[in-house]
Amino acid sequence: MKPILNEVGTIFIPVSDIEKARDWYCDILGFPNDGEILFGHLYVLPMKGTGIVLDSKIYSEQTIFRTPAFHLNATDIQEAYEYLSAKQVDLATAVEHEHWFNFRDPDGNHIMVCKC
Repeated sequence: MKPILNEVGTIFIPVSDIEKARDWYCDILGFPNDGEILFGHLYVLPMKGTGIVLDSKIYSEQTIFRTPAFHLNATDIQEAYEYLSAKQVDLATAVEHEHWFNFRDPDGNHIMVCKC
């Protein structure tokens, strides 16, 4: 058996303000924002599967995702696009090939949404 597993545990997203980032991500993902901020700079989003941790300690202009490092799944890509548009999320692309689009969080991190 190899010591490193072929699975992703958690993705860290650099954010400038942990409380604002927690509230924003919880809002768009439909989670209550009542979870604890750990050590003053970490917030673990209650994801299914691979985890996402918001981290204000690693934030700088140089560490934001300028291209998506991962994607979120959506069963209806057009509905997902319209949902984020209605929430006035910064949409970086239109729906491409009826399969995916990108958006930016308030810090400028690029996130992709893909039809699953």
